[in-house]
Amino acid sequence: MPSAFTHVLVGCAGAQVLPNDLPRWRIGVALGVAAAVPDLDVVAFALGIPYGHPLGHRGLSHSLLGAALLGVAVALLAAWNRRLVRRHAGLLSAVGFLAVASHGLLDGFTDAGKGIGFFIPFSNERYFFPWRPIETASVHPLHFFSARGLEVLWSEILWVWLPLAGISGVLRLLRRGGSGLGGEPRPE
Repeated sequence: MPSAFTHVLVGCAGAQVLPNDLPRWRIGVALGVAAAVPDLDVVAFALGIPYGHPLGHRGLSHSLLGAALLGVAVALLAAWNRRLVRRHAGLLSAVGFLAVASHGLLDGFTDAGKGIGFFIPFSNERYFFPWRPIETASVHPLHFFSARGLEVLWSEILWVWLPLAGISGVLRLLRRGGSGLGGEPRPE
């Protein structure tokens, strides 16, 4: 799995596509935290739940259904304003889903583990992508601050942070072009 730092960063970044009338900063922070939440499933190890169980690590909490439930709820709640939520419910739902789904997707590109249960509860099959360039971070937070942790961080910078910075730069340029991506005029 990538580190919590990377999951938070990717989750936050999704808010950039939201229109200017939404509180993008607040929604971004909420989605960043939500994108890291699936790894709380490591508590399953302490409860004796095996890795391959649907409730085990990288199971239901990493599934597309789990991403939809958590991401949509967090995005709609973070928007806070009922009028804005009604106006942008579809976009908020899509961005929330993608922010949290990014967790399982990123984990699918890592080099260790037993796969991701993308389709739990409909299928207990676990998957990885054929190309897995991201080194796996330890579930123990203190291990992140070690030589191995720095290797993982470099892998994340190369394969996630730099491409995300490029995409973010393009989005910022588009926003400066006169209107928000949601078709809203930029406030002067």
